[in-house]
Amino acid sequence: MTTIQLAGLLIVLSFYGSYFAKQRLQRTLGISTDRLGRGNKPKKTLVIEVSLKITTFSMAGVQLGSIVMDTRWISFISSNALRYTGIAAALAGTMIFIAAMATMKNSWRAGVDAAQKTELVTDGLYRFSRNPAFLGFDLFYLGITLAFCNPVSLLFFVLCTALLHLQIVEEEKFLISAFGAEYVKYRKNTGRYVTLFLKQASSR
Repeated sequence: MTTIQLAGLLIVLSFYGSYFAKQRLQRTLGISTDRLGRGNKPKKTLVIEVSLKITTFSMAGVQLGSIVMDTRWISFISSNALRYTGIAAALAGTMIFIAAMATMKNSWRAGVDAAQKTELVTDGLYRFSRNPAFLGFDLFYLGITLAFCNPVSLLFFVLCTALLHLQIVEEEKFLISAFGAEYVKYRKNTGRYVTLFLKQASSR
């Protein structure tokens, strides 16, 4: 296994390992973290969540396959500089994702959750982004795709990032109904992805 393959494998295992570790920790506290496609929700929300769940789980398999079969699959990128840039982006995305989960504490959920009581978190990374965990996902997906780019990984990157954006829109609708004026005020002061793009993000 090459150095870049080893780096990619460690990052992928760290990203998904942190997600399942958080899920398991919350389960010991009686918290059901995975709410994707579960509960009484609008049909559109359910369709997006189920599609996202299937696609992201498939993406994990595609990423592992792309890393293991790196020297055998058709690669779109041969530049080592660009591939290691991808590794750096994936690592940054993983760190942002883990920090976002830690900041959310026991309010962390995957999917819209109207059944369990949660708090609106606006500190830490959430001062600079309304959705730092999703930003972490996007950077992670982009990075691994750059480092191990082939037709399948590129296709799943497009599908996953598009569905993640649709999921953000659905969750933000729920947050308005759940937290009202408090969330509306927060949304005005904090960008959907990063505060630098506040005007564009808030206008969508």
